[in-house]
Amino acid sequence: MLNWIRDRFRRGPVVPVVRLSGVIAAGGMLGGRSLSIEAVAPLLKRAFEMRGAKAVALALNSPGGSPVQSSLIAQRIRLHAAEKGLPVIAFVEDVAASGGYWLACAADEIIVDPSSIVGSIGVISAGFGFQDLLARIGVERRVHTSGERKAMLDPFRPEQGDDIDRLKRLQAEIHDGFKDWVRERRATKLRGDEAMLFSGEFWTGKRGLELGLADGMGELRATLQARYGDKVRLPVIGPRRRLLQRFGLRTGLGELGPATVAALEERGHWQRFGL
Repeated sequence: MLNWIRDRFRRGPVVPVVRLSGVIAAGGMLGGRSLSIEAVAPLLKRAFEMRGAKAVALALNSPGGSPVQSSLIAQRIRLHAAEKGLPVIAFVEDVAASGGYWLACAADEIIVDPSSIVGSIGVISAGFGFQDLLARIGVERRVHTSGERKAMLDPFRPEQGDDIDRLKRLQAEIHDGFKDWVRERRATKLRGDEAMLFSGEFWTGKRGLELGLADGMGELRATLQARYGDKVRLPVIGPRRRLLQRFGLRTGLGELGPATVAALEERGHWQRFGL
């Protein structure tokens, strides 16, 4: 408590730190643990409206996720930055890949660790096919639709060439939007062939710096102290915990409930990058 009071009234520049950690998905899709515009918007508002702020730092650690939520969060960051006239600095921890790199590009400057993972500028869609399993256990799948495309990519039916072509066209449109955003935000900083940069490949922070995907290497506190002085205050802006969570009590369904499925899905996003 004494430390909190001392930090609260200590003079010096302020750089609020917004922690953006996790898979990017619409609110509730991953058991409330995801990054979504619904969850992040209040944090950004608090950070950019903090009295005495000289800049806003993003402590970023995300393997990606929803392109829509990535775009919405990034646009909100830019909106606040323009309104308040504050620079935004992203500090990449373990990974800022795919949608995570989309968020990093919302910053005016991207700082990485040499071993961070950055890039993966692409679009992915993955799933399973169960048609052989149904036949093996003697289950008949019955689907009735109005609209010939309504059952597109049904996992319980064999894939159709037309469905795959349509999915690829949708992915190409989303990918084009991602590439346009990176070009807009990184402008002349990018180095290297675009075919490689936008292939979906990812790199270490050190290599990402060489390719123009990042601007420097460093650690959040040390970097900000070097720029704003040893007395800089770095209040962390995070979601307010519920009362039960403050006392260490857990909420949710049983171990085999939807929360477990969400955790497995989240784990899959991280494992793509060896994490």
